[in-house]
This record gives sequence, C-alpha cells and structure tokens, in this order.
Amino acid sequence: MATWTIKALLDWMTPFLADTQVDSPRLCSELLLTHVLGLRRIELYTQFDRVLSPAELASLRSLVKRAGEHEPVGYLVGKSEFYSIEFDVQPGCLIPRPETELLVQHAIEAIRGYGDNPQVLDLCTGSGCIAVALAKNCDRVQVTATDISGEAIAIARANIHKHNLSERIELLQGDLLAPLRQRRFDLVVCNPPYVSTCEFEGLDRNVKDYEPELALRAGDEGLDIYRRILQNIGDHLTPEGVLMMEMGFQQGTALCQLIEQTGLFQEIAVKKDFEGHDRLVLAKTESS
Repeated sequence: MATWTIKALLDWMTPFLADTQVDSPRLCSELLLTHVLGLRRIELYTQFDRVLSPAELASLRSLVKRAGEHEPVGYLVGKSEFYSIEFDVQPGCLIPRPETELLVQHAIEAIRGYGDNPQVLDLCTGSGCIAVALAKNCDRVQVTATDISGEAIAIARANIHKHNLSERIELLQGDLLAPLRQRRFDLVVCNPPYVSTCEFEGLDRNVKDYEPELALRAGDEGLDIYRRILQNIGDHLTPEGVLMMEMGFQQGTALCQLIEQTGLFQEIAVKKDFEGHDRLVLAKTESS
C-alpha cells in the first residue's frame, strides 16, 4: 500500500490535473492540499514527509475529482488571493483575476493625487476585491461599492468585515449607478460584465459552467454595461473626476469611441496588462 505523504500527493495530483487540462495544475494541487491540511503553501514544502490521515485523504480525493471536472479551485477551497490579500469567494461572485490588479494599481496612483478623504465608487463590486484592495492600500479613501446581485453583496460584506473595513466601505445593492441618486465621486472604478454572446459560448468550462453568468455576459458586443454606465456617469463625477474600467482585450477602440461620444472627458487612455493586451481604459473629465 502506498504511503501518501505530501510529496507523493503533489507528484500524483499535478500530472492528473494536467491530463484533465486544468490550468496551473501544480498551483491547484498546492491549494487543495493547503485547504485540506490547514497549512500555508510554504509549509507543504517544509513538511514533505507528512503522511495524511484516511479522513484527510478522503477529503482531498473528493476535491481533486471535482477539480478534474473543471470546478474552479477558488470555489472548492472558498478563497482566492488578489493583490496579496485573501478573499472569501463563493459561486455567487466571480473569482478575482490577476489582470484586474492593473485597475487597482492605476486607481491607487489616482487616489494619491487627491487631497484628504477622496471619494471612490466601485461599480459591479462582486466579491469586493477592488474596494477592499483600495481601502487597505489608501488610508484616506472612502469607498462606496454597488452590485445588483444580493449574493455578491453578501460575499463582499463578509470580505469587508474580514478585513475590518466596514467603516470605510459602504455597500449598496442596486443596478449600477441607480442606488447613488446625485452623489459624486473623485474616482469611479469598474470591472463590469464584458463578455460578448459569442465569446461566452467559447469560454472554458470552469468559467462558463460555474461562475455567475450575470457577472460575465454583456450583449452581442460585450458593450451593453459600458453604454449604460456612460449614459449617466456625468451625474456622478466631480469636476476633476476620473473613470477607470476594465475591458476585454479587443474592446479598446469601441469603448474609447463610446467614451468620446459622451463629450465629458478630455483625456482617454488605454493601458495594457502584463501580457501586452489592452485591459484598462482611463478617462479624465474636462476639468481634470
């Protein structure tokens, strides 16, 4: 009978998940093991010879089977890391993506250019990862976050409480800008649904079959949510306000045209992600 040590299990899980075409099979294997054993990833490698108990093995094998069927590992373990911060995640919200960290980086730079108590709005907050990352990295900022999904709001609230930010992040449930009335913000950030109908049909199974469609699809061109935001964004930006939105890598030209058509913005710029793809649009108002 095999002795299932941590090392032996990593050596078994990694090729198994690779054969089922799971992305980053080694990382997934580590995350599943740390979840079952209650360890940090680094501790796996300092306890290579630790033998798992029968109960631990049974739990791990169940999770590996589900991961091999492309159920997202973030949902299996109930957490995900974003901007070096741990977030609780559940099927009611998207799992935070590394490419969205670009939005946080540029937002932090913009916030540092404002005076005391800058007001930030995070639309389509989902898990609350952007709002929490901004509040943790910018002591003076006050964040308002909205989402139409009650499930997402509940998850975001848990993450805000987890990081002791309830006094600095306000959560509002509602459709985009609707809950805000006439409130204005120095910075509006948004990672909205932007997957087109055609793109949605071609998504990987771990996204299409498990993550919320409401947080992904945005019409035939993937631009529906942007259009709705831009219709009323002028009512919610200060005279020196900035709008930052994540986008699909093929949407830069079309989204910039939509922003130009509002007549609200003096400067519009597209920023690329770590792989060289268009990922973020920044728009500054006429008075910025």
